[in-house]
Amino acid sequence: MEVDLISLFAIAVAAFICPVLAAIGKKRLIPETVFLLIVGMLIGPNVLGIAKVDSAISLLSDLGLGFLFLLAGYEIDTKELAGKQGRHGFLTWMVTFAIAVGVCFVIPESRENPMGWLAVAIALTTTAYGTIVPILRERGIADTHIGKAITNYGVWGELCPIIAIALVLSSRTKWITVLVLAAFALLAVLTAVFSKRLRTEETRLAKYIQSHSDGNAQMLIRVIMMLLVGLLAVSAVFELDIVLGAFAAGFIIRYIVPEGDKTMEYKLDSIGYGFFIPLFFVVSGMGIDPRAVAEYPLLLALFIVSLLLVRALPIFVSLRLNRETRSLSPQERATVSLYCATALPLIVAVTSIAVSIGAMTDDIASLLVAAGGISVFLMPLAASLSYKAIAVSERHQNAKESK
Repeated sequence: MEVDLISLFAIAVAAFICPVLAAIGKKRLIPETVFLLIVGMLIGPNVLGIAKVDSAISLLSDLGLGFLFLLAGYEIDTKELAGKQGRHGFLTWMVTFAIAVGVCFVIPESRENPMGWLAVAIALTTTAYGTIVPILRERGIADTHIGKAITNYGVWGELCPIIAIALVLSSRTKWITVLVLAAFALLAVLTAVFSKRLRTEETRLAKYIQSHSDGNAQMLIRVIMMLLVGLLAVSAVFELDIVLGAFAAGFIIRYIVPEGDKTMEYKLDSIGYGFFIPLFFVVSGMGIDPRAVAEYPLLLALFIVSLLLVRALPIFVSLRLNRETRSLSPQERATVSLYCATALPLIVAVTSIAVSIGAMTDDIASLLVAAGGISVFLMPLAASLSYKAIAVSERHQNAKESK
Protein backbone atom coordinates (compact mmCIF):
# COMPACT_ATOMS: atom_id res chain seq x y z
CA MET A 1 0.00 0.00 0.00
CA GLU A 2 2.82 2.42 0.88
CA VAL A 3 4.58 1.81 -2.45
CA ASP A 4 1.28 2.22 -4.32
CA LEU A 5 0.59 5.58 -2.70
CA ILE A 6 4.13 6.85 -3.35
CA SER A 7 3.82 5.86 -7.02
CA LEU A 8 0.38 7.43 -7.25
CA PHE A 9 1.65 10.64 -5.64
CA ALA A 10 4.55 10.82 -8.10
CA ILE A 11 2.09 10.38 -10.99
CA ALA A 12 -0.20 13.05 -9.53
CA VAL A 13 2.73 15.47 -9.26
CA ALA A 14 3.64 14.72 -12.89
CA ALA A 15 0.04 15.36 -13.95
CA PHE A 16 0.16 18.72 -12.14
CA ILE A 17 3.51 19.83 -13.56
CA CYS A 18 2.94 18.93 -17.23
CA PRO A 19 0.21 21.49 -18.07
CA VAL A 20 2.46 24.17 -16.56
CA LEU A 21 5.36 23.02 -18.75
CA ALA A 22 3.10 22.99 -21.81
CA ALA A 23 1.93 26.54 -21.05
CA ILE A 24 5.51 27.82 -20.87
CA GLY A 25 6.14 26.92 -24.50
CA LYS A 26 5.38 29.51 -27.16
CA LYS A 27 1.75 29.18 -28.29
CA ARG A 28 1.58 25.71 -26.73
CA LEU A 29 3.21 24.09 -29.77
CA ILE A 30 4.11 21.04 -27.66
CA PRO A 31 0.92 19.31 -26.42
CA GLU A 32 0.60 18.46 -22.75
CA THR A 33 0.45 14.76 -23.69
CA VAL A 34 4.09 14.85 -24.82
CA PHE A 35 5.20 16.19 -21.44
CA LEU A 36 3.11 13.55 -19.66
CA LEU A 37 4.90 10.82 -21.60
CA ILE A 38 8.37 12.28 -21.02
CA VAL A 39 7.87 12.87 -17.29
CA GLY A 40 6.30 9.41 -16.99
CA MET A 41 9.40 7.90 -18.61
CA LEU A 42 11.65 9.84 -16.21
CA ILE A 43 9.87 8.78 -13.01
CA GLY A 44 9.31 5.24 -14.28
CA PRO A 45 11.30 2.08 -13.53
CA ASN A 46 13.53 2.47 -16.61
CA VAL A 47 15.07 5.79 -15.46
CA LEU A 48 14.70 7.16 -11.90
CA GLY A 49 12.52 4.39 -10.50
CA ILE A 50 10.42 6.75 -8.39
CA ALA A 51 7.17 5.10 -9.45
CA LYS A 52 6.29 1.63 -10.63
CA VAL A 53 3.25 0.04 -12.24
CA ASP A 54 1.53 -2.63 -10.20
CA SER A 55 -2.01 -3.99 -10.32
CA ALA A 56 -3.53 -0.96 -8.56
CA ILE A 57 -1.84 1.63 -10.80
CA SER A 58 -2.58 -0.51 -13.85
CA LEU A 59 -6.29 -0.55 -12.99
CA LEU A 60 -6.37 3.24 -12.64
CA SER A 61 -4.53 3.55 -15.94
CA ASP A 62 -7.11 1.30 -17.61
CA LEU A 63 -9.85 3.57 -16.28
CA GLY A 64 -7.96 6.54 -17.76
CA LEU A 65 -7.83 4.77 -21.12
CA GLY A 66 -11.52 4.02 -20.73
CA PHE A 67 -12.35 7.68 -20.04
CA LEU A 68 -10.31 8.77 -23.07
CA PHE A 69 -12.28 6.51 -25.41
CA LEU A 70 -15.58 7.20 -23.66
CA LEU A 71 -15.19 10.91 -24.40
CA ALA A 72 -13.99 10.13 -27.95
CA GLY A 73 -17.04 7.95 -28.59
CA TYR A 74 -19.33 10.62 -27.17
CA GLU A 75 -17.90 13.22 -29.59
CA ILE A 76 -18.85 11.18 -32.66
CA ASP A 77 -21.88 12.07 -34.74
CA THR A 78 -23.03 8.68 -36.07
CA LYS A 79 -25.07 10.34 -38.85
CA GLU A 80 -21.96 12.10 -40.10
CA LEU A 81 -20.02 8.85 -39.83
CA ALA A 82 -22.60 6.97 -41.91
CA GLY A 83 -22.56 9.65 -44.63
CA LYS A 84 -20.51 9.61 -47.82
CA GLN A 85 -17.42 11.10 -46.21
CA GLY A 86 -17.66 8.65 -43.32
CA ARG A 87 -17.89 5.68 -45.67
CA HIS A 88 -14.96 7.06 -47.62
CA GLY A 89 -13.02 7.22 -44.36
CA PHE A 90 -13.76 3.54 -43.71
CA LEU A 91 -12.62 2.46 -47.18
CA THR A 92 -9.46 4.53 -46.74
CA TRP A 93 -8.68 2.73 -43.49
CA MET A 94 -9.05 -0.61 -45.30
CA VAL A 95 -6.50 0.61 -47.86
CA THR A 96 -4.11 1.78 -45.12
CA PHE A 97 -4.36 -1.60 -43.40
CA ALA A 98 -3.60 -3.43 -46.66
CA ILE A 99 -0.59 -1.15 -47.22
CA ALA A 100 0.61 -1.66 -43.63
CA VAL A 101 0.38 -5.45 -43.92
CA GLY A 102 2.22 -5.33 -47.25
CA VAL A 103 4.98 -3.10 -45.87
CA CYS A 104 5.46 -5.20 -42.73
CA PHE A 105 5.57 -8.53 -44.56
CA VAL A 106 8.19 -7.29 -47.02
CA ILE A 107 10.55 -7.41 -44.03
CA PRO A 108 12.23 -10.86 -43.94
CA GLU A 109 11.94 -11.14 -40.14
CA SER A 110 8.14 -11.05 -40.41
CA ARG A 111 8.08 -14.66 -41.66
CA GLU A 112 9.51 -15.80 -38.34
CA ASN A 113 7.00 -13.80 -36.29
CA PRO A 114 3.87 -13.05 -38.37
CA MET A 115 1.68 -12.28 -35.33
CA GLY A 116 4.10 -9.67 -34.03
CA TRP A 117 4.35 -7.90 -37.37
CA LEU A 118 0.57 -7.97 -37.78
CA ALA A 119 0.45 -6.13 -34.46
CA VAL A 120 2.90 -3.56 -35.89
CA ALA A 121 0.69 -3.23 -39.00
CA ILE A 122 -2.38 -2.53 -36.85
CA ALA A 123 -0.42 0.04 -34.82
CA LEU A 124 0.57 1.91 -38.01
CA THR A 125 -3.08 2.34 -39.06
CA THR A 126 -4.30 3.94 -35.84
CA THR A 127 -5.45 7.50 -35.24
CA ALA A 128 -5.45 8.89 -31.71
CA TYR A 129 -8.82 10.58 -32.20
CA GLY A 130 -9.47 10.83 -28.46
CA THR A 131 -6.08 12.49 -28.04
CA ILE A 132 -6.42 15.04 -30.86
CA VAL A 133 -9.98 16.15 -30.00
CA PRO A 134 -8.77 18.43 -27.14
CA ILE A 135 -6.03 19.80 -29.45
CA LEU A 136 -8.61 20.54 -32.17
CA ARG A 137 -10.83 22.29 -29.62
CA GLU A 138 -7.92 24.30 -28.25
CA ARG A 139 -6.95 25.45 -31.75
CA GLY A 140 -10.53 26.22 -32.81
CA ILE A 141 -10.60 23.62 -35.60
CA ALA A 142 -13.08 21.08 -34.23
CA ASP A 143 -16.24 22.58 -35.79
CA THR A 144 -14.71 23.61 -39.12
CA HIS A 145 -14.87 21.64 -42.38
CA ILE A 146 -11.29 20.51 -41.68
CA GLY A 147 -12.32 19.29 -38.22
CA LYS A 148 -15.22 17.30 -39.69
CA ALA A 149 -12.91 15.69 -42.24
CA ILE A 150 -10.50 14.75 -39.43
CA THR A 151 -13.42 13.15 -37.60
CA ASN A 152 -14.59 11.18 -40.64
CA TYR A 153 -11.15 9.65 -41.15
CA GLY A 154 -9.91 9.68 -37.56
CA VAL A 155 -12.81 7.78 -36.01
CA TRP A 156 -12.30 4.83 -38.35
CA GLY A 157 -8.61 4.95 -37.45
CA GLU A 158 -9.63 4.33 -33.88
CA LEU A 159 -12.62 2.00 -34.28
CA CYS A 160 -11.32 -0.37 -36.99
CA PRO A 161 -8.00 -1.14 -35.24
CA ILE A 162 -9.99 -2.06 -32.11
CA ILE A 163 -11.88 -4.69 -34.11
CA ALA A 164 -8.65 -5.76 -35.85
CA ILE A 165 -7.01 -6.29 -32.45
CA ALA A 166 -9.86 -8.63 -31.45
CA LEU A 167 -9.75 -10.57 -34.73
CA VAL A 168 -5.99 -10.76 -35.31
CA LEU A 169 -4.44 -10.89 -31.84
CA SER A 170 -7.04 -13.12 -30.20
CA SER A 171 -6.02 -16.64 -29.18
CA ARG A 172 -9.50 -17.89 -30.12
CA THR A 173 -10.50 -19.15 -33.55
CA LYS A 174 -11.73 -16.41 -35.87
CA TRP A 175 -15.37 -17.53 -36.10
CA ILE A 176 -15.67 -17.63 -32.30
CA THR A 177 -14.18 -14.14 -32.12
CA VAL A 178 -16.71 -12.90 -34.68
CA LEU A 179 -19.54 -14.40 -32.62
CA VAL A 180 -18.15 -12.77 -29.46
CA LEU A 181 -17.95 -9.38 -31.22
CA ALA A 182 -21.52 -9.81 -32.49
CA ALA A 183 -22.72 -10.70 -29.00
CA PHE A 184 -20.95 -7.67 -27.55
CA ALA A 185 -22.44 -5.39 -30.23
CA LEU A 186 -25.92 -6.80 -29.53
CA LEU A 187 -25.48 -6.21 -25.80
CA ALA A 188 -24.37 -2.62 -26.45
CA VAL A 189 -27.37 -1.97 -28.74
CA LEU A 190 -29.83 -3.44 -26.24
CA THR A 191 -28.29 -1.33 -23.46
CA ALA A 192 -28.61 1.80 -25.60
CA VAL A 193 -32.23 1.10 -26.59
CA PHE A 194 -33.25 0.26 -23.02
CA SER A 195 -31.54 3.36 -21.62
CA LYS A 196 -33.09 5.58 -24.29
CA ARG A 197 -36.58 4.25 -23.58
CA LEU A 198 -36.03 4.64 -19.85
CA ARG A 199 -35.19 8.32 -20.40
CA THR A 200 -37.80 9.24 -23.01
CA GLU A 201 -40.74 7.57 -21.25
CA GLU A 202 -39.97 9.62 -18.12
CA THR A 203 -40.23 6.75 -15.67
CA ARG A 204 -39.94 7.40 -11.96
CA LEU A 205 -36.35 6.21 -12.05
CA ALA A 206 -35.52 8.54 -14.96
CA LYS A 207 -37.14 11.48 -13.16
CA TYR A 208 -35.22 10.64 -9.99
CA ILE A 209 -31.90 10.49 -11.87
CA GLN A 210 -32.63 13.81 -13.59
CA SER A 211 -33.72 15.59 -10.41
CA HIS A 212 -30.69 14.32 -8.49
CA SER A 213 -28.05 14.96 -11.14
CA ASP A 214 -26.40 17.62 -8.98
CA GLY A 215 -25.54 17.87 -5.31
CA ASN A 216 -24.32 14.91 -3.28
CA ALA A 217 -26.13 12.30 -5.36
CA GLN A 218 -24.69 13.11 -8.83
CA MET A 219 -26.93 10.34 -10.18
CA LEU A 220 -26.27 10.98 -13.87
CA ILE A 221 -22.51 10.69 -13.42
CA ARG A 222 -23.02 7.55 -11.33
CA VAL A 223 -25.08 6.03 -14.15
CA ILE A 224 -22.35 6.87 -16.68
CA MET A 225 -19.66 5.40 -14.44
CA MET A 226 -21.75 2.26 -14.01
CA LEU A 227 -22.15 2.01 -17.79
CA LEU A 228 -18.44 2.58 -18.43
CA VAL A 229 -17.14 0.15 -15.82
CA GLY A 230 -19.83 -2.38 -16.76
CA LEU A 231 -18.86 -2.40 -20.44
CA LEU A 232 -15.16 -2.50 -19.52
CA ALA A 233 -15.92 -5.57 -17.38
CA VAL A 234 -17.92 -7.19 -20.19
CA SER A 235 -15.01 -6.56 -22.58
CA ALA A 236 -12.65 -8.23 -20.13
CA VAL A 237 -15.01 -11.20 -19.65
CA PHE A 238 -15.33 -11.59 -23.44
CA GLU A 239 -11.52 -11.32 -23.67
CA LEU A 240 -11.78 -8.22 -25.85
CA ASP A 241 -9.71 -5.08 -25.45
CA ILE A 242 -11.30 -2.72 -22.93
CA VAL A 243 -11.05 0.10 -25.46
CA LEU A 244 -14.00 -1.48 -27.28
CA GLY A 245 -16.17 -1.28 -24.16
CA ALA A 246 -15.22 2.33 -23.49
CA PHE A 247 -15.89 3.34 -27.08
CA ALA A 248 -19.29 1.61 -26.96
CA ALA A 249 -20.12 3.47 -23.73
CA GLY A 250 -19.41 6.80 -25.45
CA PHE A 251 -21.62 5.85 -28.39
CA ILE A 252 -24.45 4.85 -26.03
CA ILE A 253 -24.30 8.14 -24.11
CA ARG A 254 -24.42 10.12 -27.36
CA TYR A 255 -27.40 8.00 -28.49
CA ILE A 256 -29.24 8.65 -25.23
CA VAL A 257 -28.38 12.37 -25.20
CA PRO A 258 -28.12 13.26 -28.93
CA GLU A 259 -28.50 16.98 -28.25
CA GLY A 260 -25.67 16.93 -25.72
CA ASP A 261 -25.59 18.11 -22.11
CA LYS A 262 -23.07 20.84 -21.25
CA THR A 263 -23.26 20.24 -17.51
CA MET A 264 -22.69 16.50 -17.92
CA GLU A 265 -19.83 17.10 -20.36
CA TYR A 266 -18.19 19.54 -17.94
CA LYS A 267 -18.34 16.97 -15.13
CA LEU A 268 -16.97 14.16 -17.31
CA ASP A 269 -14.13 16.39 -18.53
CA SER A 270 -13.35 17.30 -14.91
CA ILE A 271 -13.12 13.65 -13.85
CA GLY A 272 -11.38 12.41 -16.98
CA TYR A 273 -8.91 15.19 -17.77
CA GLY A 274 -8.56 16.13 -14.12
CA PHE A 275 -7.15 12.77 -13.03
CA PHE A 276 -7.68 9.55 -14.99
CA ILE A 277 -6.57 10.52 -18.51
CA PRO A 278 -3.29 12.24 -17.52
CA LEU A 279 -2.59 9.26 -15.26
CA PHE A 280 -2.96 6.96 -18.27
CA PHE A 281 -0.46 8.97 -20.32
CA VAL A 282 2.05 9.15 -17.46
CA VAL A 283 1.81 5.37 -16.96
CA SER A 284 2.22 4.91 -20.74
CA GLY A 285 5.40 6.97 -20.55
CA MET A 286 6.63 4.80 -17.67
CA GLY A 287 6.61 1.87 -20.10
CA ILE A 288 9.09 3.53 -22.49
CA ASP A 289 12.66 2.27 -22.15
CA PRO A 290 15.03 5.05 -23.29
CA ARG A 291 17.84 2.51 -23.68
CA ALA A 292 15.84 0.66 -26.33
CA VAL A 293 15.14 3.98 -28.08
CA ALA A 294 18.85 4.89 -27.97
CA GLU A 295 19.88 1.43 -29.17
CA TYR A 296 17.57 1.39 -32.21
CA PRO A 297 17.21 5.04 -33.35
CA LEU A 298 16.86 4.07 -37.03
CA LEU A 299 14.03 1.67 -36.26
CA LEU A 300 12.29 4.42 -34.26
CA ALA A 301 12.66 6.80 -37.22
CA LEU A 302 11.34 4.06 -39.53
CA PHE A 303 8.21 3.66 -37.41
CA ILE A 304 7.56 7.43 -37.52
CA VAL A 305 8.10 7.60 -41.30
CA SER A 306 5.85 4.55 -41.68
CA LEU A 307 3.04 6.37 -39.87
CA LEU A 308 3.26 9.07 -42.53
CA LEU A 309 3.46 6.69 -45.48
CA VAL A 310 0.89 4.18 -44.27
CA ARG A 311 -1.68 6.52 -42.68
CA ALA A 312 -1.18 10.14 -43.78
CA LEU A 313 -0.40 9.62 -47.48
CA PRO A 314 -3.47 7.45 -48.30
CA ILE A 315 -5.74 9.96 -46.51
CA PHE A 316 -4.18 12.82 -48.50
CA VAL A 317 -4.88 10.95 -51.76
CA SER A 318 -8.37 9.96 -50.60
CA LEU A 319 -9.28 13.59 -49.87
CA ARG A 320 -8.23 14.47 -53.41
CA LEU A 321 -10.28 11.65 -54.96
CA ASN A 322 -13.43 12.15 -52.88
CA ARG A 323 -15.88 14.49 -54.65
CA GLU A 324 -16.98 16.11 -51.38
CA THR A 325 -13.42 17.01 -50.33
CA ARG A 326 -11.80 17.52 -53.74
CA SER A 327 -12.11 21.27 -53.36
CA LEU A 328 -9.82 21.30 -50.31
CA SER A 329 -6.48 22.96 -50.91
CA PRO A 330 -3.26 20.90 -50.63
CA GLN A 331 -2.55 22.62 -47.29
CA GLU A 332 -5.99 21.67 -45.97
CA ARG A 333 -5.56 18.06 -47.11
CA ALA A 334 -2.13 17.99 -45.46
CA THR A 335 -3.63 19.32 -42.21
CA VAL A 336 -6.27 16.58 -42.11
CA SER A 337 -3.75 13.86 -43.03
CA LEU A 338 -1.19 14.89 -40.43
CA TYR A 339 -3.72 15.07 -37.61
CA CYS A 340 -4.98 11.60 -38.58
CA ALA A 341 -1.42 10.23 -38.45
CA THR A 342 -1.27 11.10 -34.74
CA ALA A 343 -1.17 7.85 -32.81
CA LEU A 344 -0.65 6.61 -29.26
CA PRO A 345 -3.40 5.16 -27.03
CA LEU A 346 -4.16 2.23 -29.34
CA ILE A 347 -0.45 1.65 -29.87
CA VAL A 348 -0.22 1.14 -26.12
CA ALA A 349 -3.14 -1.32 -26.28
CA VAL A 350 -1.75 -3.21 -29.30
CA THR A 351 1.76 -3.52 -27.90
CA SER A 352 0.50 -4.56 -24.45
CA ILE A 353 -1.51 -7.42 -25.96
CA ALA A 354 1.29 -8.44 -28.33
CA VAL A 355 3.84 -8.52 -25.48
CA SER A 356 1.45 -10.50 -23.24
CA ILE A 357 1.03 -13.27 -25.87
CA GLY A 358 4.76 -13.35 -26.61
CA ALA A 359 4.43 -11.94 -30.14
CA MET A 360 6.48 -8.79 -29.46
CA THR A 361 9.54 -7.97 -27.36
CA ASP A 362 9.56 -5.21 -24.77
CA ASP A 363 12.15 -3.29 -26.83
CA ILE A 364 9.96 -3.18 -29.96
CA ALA A 365 6.95 -2.24 -27.81
CA SER A 366 8.95 0.63 -26.26
CA LEU A 367 9.97 1.85 -29.71
CA LEU A 368 6.39 1.78 -30.99
CA VAL A 369 5.07 3.62 -27.92
CA ALA A 370 7.91 6.15 -28.27
CA ALA A 371 7.03 6.61 -31.96
CA GLY A 372 3.40 7.14 -31.00
CA GLY A 373 4.45 9.68 -28.39
CA ILE A 374 6.62 11.55 -30.90
CA SER A 375 3.70 11.54 -33.35
CA VAL A 376 1.55 13.31 -30.74
CA PHE A 377 4.11 16.12 -30.78
CA LEU A 378 5.24 16.04 -34.42
CA MET A 379 2.01 15.54 -36.37
CA PRO A 380 -0.13 18.24 -34.67
CA LEU A 381 2.87 20.62 -34.90
CA ALA A 382 3.24 20.01 -38.64
CA ALA A 383 -0.55 20.21 -39.06
CA SER A 384 -0.58 23.51 -37.17
CA LEU A 385 2.06 24.95 -39.52
CA SER A 386 0.04 23.75 -42.50
CA TYR A 387 -3.12 25.32 -41.06
CA LYS A 388 -1.28 28.62 -40.54
CA ALA A 389 -0.21 28.47 -44.20
CA ILE A 390 -3.91 28.27 -45.10
CA ALA A 391 -4.63 31.43 -43.05
CA VAL A 392 -1.72 33.28 -44.67
CA SER A 393 -2.91 32.24 -48.14
CA GLU A 394 -6.45 33.41 -47.38
CA ARG A 395 -5.18 36.80 -46.16
CA HIS A 396 -3.16 37.25 -49.34
CA GLN A 397 -6.18 36.28 -51.43
CA ASN A 398 -8.41 38.74 -49.57
CA ALA A 399 -5.80 41.48 -50.00
CA LYS A 400 -5.71 40.87 -53.77
CA GLU A 401 -9.51 40.95 -53.99
CA SER A 402 -9.70 44.20 -51.99
CA LYS A 403 -7.35 45.86 -54.47
